[in-house]
Amino acid sequence: MRIISRKTLRNFWERYSDSEEALKRWYEVTRKARWSSLPEVRQDFPTADSLKLSNGKIVTIFNVAGNKYRLVSAIHYDKQKVFTLQILTHQEYDKERWKEQLSYVQRHKS
Repeated sequence: MRIISRKTLRNFWERYSDSEEALKRWYEVTRKARWSSLPEVRQDFPTADSLKLSNGKIVTIFNVAGNKYRLVSAIHYDKQKVFTLQILTHQEYDKERWKEQLSYVQRHKS
């Protein structure tokens, strides 16, 4: 899979250094993967889950660093690309504001 972008990961681990090892591991596993569906993703990341946003877009969520952080991504299986949309602390994730933010951004992209 091609991951867009590693910079998102790096920016997060620079703020939360305890996430660095887990995010680098996620990156390496994902980079080598050739997923075609969520069940295949779950072979590498059993707790990965998908969620449909209010705009109809599907995101895949990964638990990172023992569920301390959540990585929200858009996986384009047909193009073998993973877009890292957001990485959140568990508290930020639970507030669910990210859902509306992503729905709005995706809805207003040109």
